[in-house]
Amino acid sequence: MFEVLVYVYENYWGETTCPEPRLLERKLNSVGFEPDEIRDALDWLDGLQLATRCTLWTPHDANAEAGESADAAAPLTESLALLLNAAPALEQSALSMRIYSATEQRKLGAECLGFITFLESSGVLPSTLREVVVDRAMATSGPRLDLADLKLIMLMVFWSFGQEPDALILDELCEDPAERVAH
Repeated sequence: MFEVLVYVYENYWGETTCPEPRLLERKLNSVGFEPDEIRDALDWLDGLQLATRCTLWTPHDANAEAGESADAAAPLTESLALLLNAAPALEQSALSMRIYSATEQRKLGAECLGFITFLESSGVLPSTLREVVVDRAMATSGPRLDLADLKLIMLMVFWSFGQEPDALILDELCEDPAERVAH
């Protein structure tokens, strides 16, 4: 499934839009992916689309660039949320802490949970997106998720919200640290 997601990300991120599921399925079949992998990936992407549609989130930078305050945009955000049948996303309080269930801990493992925490503490992964990442990670098959697959999930979540992480984070999400050469 992850190979299919990599292909979709590499070929449909940016200016091109992802085709409808039936057309995408035909394209993936013609590239040579197995039908089971395609079906799993399309189901996963449907879940991502649903999570994105049901989560109304806008980055803080968007309001600052437009010269609006977050308070002035709040009524508009709430109205848009009602229109889209989505709950407006509330940022996690600085005093709160995310406690992972035993199932999440087993599936993600220490390395993935540490990476999520690192990105959160760096201010790159807001709590709203973290929840979508955890949801999509839990939706994968297999007993445990490795870090490379989690990074792909993060890229797909940013992509689904129309966001591109800054260059350093994008580099961290795309490169394998074992292949880096120390200067």
